[in-house]
Amino acid sequence: MQVTLRVNGTAHRVDVAASDSLLTVLRDTLDLTGTKYGCGEGQCGACTIVADGQAVKSCQVKAAQYEGRAMTTIEGLERNGRLHPVQEAFLKHEAMQCGYCTPGMIMASVALLTANPNPTDAVIVAAMDKNKNMCRCGTYPRVVAAIKEAAHARI
Repeated sequence: MQVTLRVNGTAHRVDVAASDSLLTVLRDTLDLTGTKYGCGEGQCGACTIVADGQAVKSCQVKAAQYEGRAMTTIEGLERNGRLHPVQEAFLKHEAMQCGYCTPGMIMASVALLTANPNPTDAVIVAAMDKNKNMCRCGTYPRVVAAIKEAAHARI
């Protein structure tokens, strides 16, 4: 079937099978490889994107469900050659080591700060836990610091 996916401000008409996950279509059809395949079970957060302002684990939803809905991937955060404040803060605080989880962490952070522009540390931790963002390198304190910094940048 053909669907139109609105990703990073651009409409893409794509052929999808009913069983195709949004993650598969983003990576394999649209070549947006910043969104990572982690566990494939919605338990690690590596595949997180923002759809309609909410953090979504793209490995757990079907592409056809997102026809016409506004979606942003890590590639869509940069504007006019400038990184998003959350991306800047992650760099400043070195909130990554291997970097595999970073796109999902950043996207979950963007969704959090959209909903709550001034979260406490406890709210940040709860939101990241709820989204199940997992960092095997253990950069969690730096992630929290980066999110707080981005919040102060008033995204």
